[in-house]
Amino acid sequence: MNLTNIGTVKEILSRHGFSFSKGLGQNFIINPDICPKIAEYGNAAEGYGVLEVGTGIGVLTAELARRADKVTAIEIDTRLLPILDETLAEFNNVKIINADVMKCDLHRIINEEFAGLRTAVCANLPYYITSPVIMLLLESRLPVDSITVMVQKEAAQRLCAEVGSRESGAITVAVNYYGRAKQLFGVSRGSFMPAPNVDSAVIRIDPYSEPKLPEDEEKFFFKVVKSGFSQRRKTAANAVSSQMGIPKDCVYEALRATGLNENTRLESLDLDSLMGFTCELRKLLQH
Repeated sequence: MNLTNIGTVKEILSRHGFSFSKGLGQNFIINPDICPKIAEYGNAAEGYGVLEVGTGIGVLTAELARRADKVTAIEIDTRLLPILDETLAEFNNVKIINADVMKCDLHRIINEEFAGLRTAVCANLPYYITSPVIMLLLESRLPVDSITVMVQKEAAQRLCAEVGSRESGAITVAVNYYGRAKQLFGVSRGSFMPAPNVDSAVIRIDPYSEPKLPEDEEKFFFKVVKSGFSQRRKTAANAVSSQMGIPKDCVYEALRATGLNENTRLESLDLDSLMGFTCELRKLLQH
């Protein structure tokens, strides 16, 4: 069954009385070159179980199932289940879980579904839920080798930017803290049905196996990052002081201890400098 043929897709959807949900950000892939590439880049291979977030009508699911030992996909839209029964009928290594990924116990799913296998995550993410899903996957510290996702082009640039660069934001810091991110290839808006108003890109994040900071330091680090990036035009001293209620003198001292200028803005710092500064600040606050 050719799931990237517009005629075929329209016929299946109309037979099942399916209409696209704007609320769920549904745009199905109809470019035949895209899903095989995502599967190849995304570690869909022998010895792997792949967790897919969102199935659409199963275009990517099928490509993953052709390559990996097992695919478990989490799909929130109940209306897609009978369609997937039909489009994925040839595969006996696919399981669909009808649930909201944001409410799932992903560790349990991986342990139960992929025992004895290495694990990877692949997804064509709806734009509205890109950041929450990526942060959920990273913060959960799942035992996965890679997270390969298709996202809006601007989001891809921000997620894969260098920390401290103009494109960088708080989410850039978070992604780089948890793993190595890189942009793989662009996807034009005409590759989807219905076509969105923006282009997309596929990125891959390879999570680090060990945390960079102990848990309590990590929490403080993200609090400071959030406060600094929520008031980008302010200096680190002004932003952190006003957002976290920390005396400015204390922030200045932490900056000096890290070898930084008192007028430094947090968004201009690379990851190591950010971590160094927050560790110094925390030490001073504990005295």
